[in-house]
Amino acid sequence: MSRLTRRSFLSMALGTTSLIALPVSASTNAPSTTPFRHADVIERARVLATKTFSHRPSVPEDWLNQSYDDYKARWFRTTDALWADTDRSYNIDFFLPGLYFPRAVQVYSVTDGQIEHQPFNINLFEAHKRAPDLSTEGNLGYSGIRLRTQFNAPDKKNEFCVFQGASYFRAIGAEHAYGLSARGLALKTGDAEGEEFPEFTDFWLEAPAPGQKNMVVHALMDSPSVSGAYRFNITPGTNCVMDVEATLFARTELPHVGLGPLTSMFLYDDTNRHIFDDFRPAVHDSEGLLVKNGNGEILWRPLANPKHLQISSFVDENPQGFGLMQRSRDLSDFADLEAHYHRRPSLWVEPLGDWGKGAVTLVEIPADKEIYDNIVAYWRPREPFSAGSEIKLSYRLTWGEEPDMVLPRVLNTASGEKIFGDPGRLMIVDFEASPLFADFVDGEEGEGILDIHISSPHVETTDGVLQRNPETGGLRLAFSFDPGEQDHIELRAQLRKDGAAASEVWLYRWTT
Repeated sequence: MSRLTRRSFLSMALGTTSLIALPVSASTNAPSTTPFRHADVIERARVLATKTFSHRPSVPEDWLNQSYDDYKARWFRTTDALWADTDRSYNIDFFLPGLYFPRAVQVYSVTDGQIEHQPFNINLFEAHKRAPDLSTEGNLGYSGIRLRTQFNAPDKKNEFCVFQGASYFRAIGAEHAYGLSARGLALKTGDAEGEEFPEFTDFWLEAPAPGQKNMVVHALMDSPSVSGAYRFNITPGTNCVMDVEATLFARTELPHVGLGPLTSMFLYDDTNRHIFDDFRPAVHDSEGLLVKNGNGEILWRPLANPKHLQISSFVDENPQGFGLMQRSRDLSDFADLEAHYHRRPSLWVEPLGDWGKGAVTLVEIPADKEIYDNIVAYWRPREPFSAGSEIKLSYRLTWGEEPDMVLPRVLNTASGEKIFGDPGRLMIVDFEASPLFADFVDGEEGEGILDIHISSPHVETTDGVLQRNPETGGLRLAFSFDPGEQDHIELRAQLRKDGAAASEVWLYRWTT
């Protein structure tokens, strides 16, 4: 089990859901002749929403009482994967339940339009000699699935996508390592009464043809507040692209919904490096929130590991996209030979259709170790969804490199006490090299060259100074401010040329 799984799926697995009828009994292993249609998954979600919610039964106690080492002592035998003995373009591996995963999911394959249940089979797993004996009767099933297909080697199928725990899933591009996760839905994230974690309860996997590039996965989701049907059209490659279609049914009023939710980890970088006694320059799966709002403005908000929970809302209408990015791509940025943070994917959410009025919402939770996922980002609609309502949405997820926004990006943000002059704080913002900066000469500013725009609703800032950074080839912006007695300050900066944007908008929340 990876570090990501261990740190994040404890909370994922604690979501709640309800018991529903299956197309075939899990106890008979008899093949089903039931034809499959995604419309039937939607109908099952619709019916669920009309019923009183009840928890699905947990797996047997001996499965729940395993230690972490016990759980790791069994692993799936990939030679027995679903479709391993065929020429289909994908194989599917299964994960054991128990420990962090108290309720099993049911998995079905769909071949030529017909459903076949994939019953739980402990004999598909290898076991270390230290593995405990476990019961094979009761409410058993798998805790999730792993997708594998060919990338570079023609005789090997590599993993690139995992669905496991509540409604969480994660994927990577061909050259990346697992990092941040996505979710089917976020409910009441950061609310005082606690978060609700919907669960995927059933998966239907469309059998791919030989040579087929994409893989289609259907999922049923349930929760005390909402049920839903999902369709994932997944295409791996340099970037892994997922087209997601969801139909949600609200059991109760949904005042705080997160659409397209992402979950990541940020411990420290140059802005808070002094807090941690660690040999590494930085530790994070993602370093910033990127937003392209409905007006086409590109925003960059560096992530923070605050002393107290903080929530930021970027109000918008019909956003063009948002996501959590990993821009540091050199091993030396992290100096970590095991975690390989420089290979963690970025994840971009692109709404397909109008999402109306609302806000891209960023939740930052204090964390003292890298084992905790402490960053959440999602779209929060302005108006609550009423009880009994049906919500349809579509969006695209791109896992891998970040989207090309044309404008020069922020490469790094750093902060420290002013070295000279009056008391205050110094901010450093490095922009990447760009043809827009070709005519820049250190110290010059004005029309036709580059204009610096810095603002804050809380403090006065200096005008700012630009210098060329010989290491990056880009420009460094430096400015300062005196926070006085204030405990948090919002800052905004952008470079412009001839009145037009010459960089993305840098947004930052400074806190004591």
